[in-house]
Order: sequence, then C-alpha cells, then structure tokens
Amino acid sequence: MKTLLKSLKITLAFCVFFSVFYILILWVFAQVAGPNKGNAEVATLDGKVVGAANVGQMFTKDIYFWGRPSSAGDGYDATSSAGSNKGPTNQEYLDEVKARIDTFLVHHPYLNRADVPAEMVTASGSGLDPNITPQCAYVQVKRVAQARGLREEQVRAIVDKSIEKPFLGLLGTEKVNVLKLNIALEESNK
Repeated sequence: MKTLLKSLKITLAFCVFFSVFYILILWVFAQVAGPNKGNAEVATLDGKVVGAANVGQMFTKDIYFWGRPSSAGDGYDATSSAGSNKGPTNQEYLDEVKARIDTFLVHHPYLNRADVPAEMVTASGSGLDPNITPQCAYVQVKRVAQARGLREEQVRAIVDKSIEKPFLGLLGTEKVNVLKLNIALEESNK
C-alpha cells in the first residue's frame, strides 16, 4: 500500500511537471521561431481587424471570392471543428454536395456541372480551411469581376498576386488565402 501511494504521488508529480513544462517549451519555441510570435495572424482592412487569416470566413456575396464550405457548426465555428464523417456512399452527404453544386452553378452560370471544382462543394477535414487552390479562385474571377464592374484581367491579376507558393518551394501546394484575397480586392477598389 505504501508503494502504491508513492507511485501515485510520483505519477501525479510527473504529469503536472511534464504537462506544464511541455506547454512552456512549446510556447517559448513559438515566441522565438514561430511566425507572428506564435499568435494568430490577423488580417486588417482600413486599420481594423477583420478576421484571423488562418481560419476560414463565410463569404456569400457575389462581390467576394468564396472559400470552401464548412462543416464546423454553423460555418467556420472553431469550437465545432471536425469533419462530417460522412462518406461518398452516404445519401445525405451526396444530397448536400448536390445542393452545393446547384447553388454554385446559380452564381456561376457560365460553368458546366463538370467544371465545378470538388473543393468548392466539399468541406475540409477541420471545416476551418482558409485556403483554396488557385484554380478555384480563377473559376470565380468572372463572377467577382461582373459583380464589381471590373475587367476580368484586373481581378485575375489580384488573384495572381495572392497566390502563396509552397514552403521552401517544396512543401505543400500553391494556395490562395480567401480572406487576404478579398482584402486585396477591397483595397484595389480604393
């Protein structure tokens, strides 16, 4: 019994010790080596914070580029972040994707059903993805240009400038942060 109590005390002490120090070590590392000192990267427009750049935002107006759909709560709710766990044979999921395709085509009548990028009608694993591929941004250029009264070339140039390259040219793929792209679009209209 004496040994059991001693073992429990040691286990508890190690749990507390390593839990605190592990978090402390990660925090110090983030402060020294992390981007933005380990804090979320915030996006600003006209000196006001408009969102966190590493969490997706809900855009539904035609004057904005849209991100991937979110399955996190009511949309991009970090407290409900998780995949839907619905597979490609789940009829409810297939109906949801079909409805998203139909909605996308209403706003992009110049596309055929086969031209709708799968990424624009399926949610990411976390439901919080802030990025889309350049191809998904280019598909939306015509809609955004028409809604804003701009030339397609102007909007395409903004997309071109917003493309983020893979880390060190090797890790990851090209991507476009939707919030940053929409901010660049707003700033170009001034």
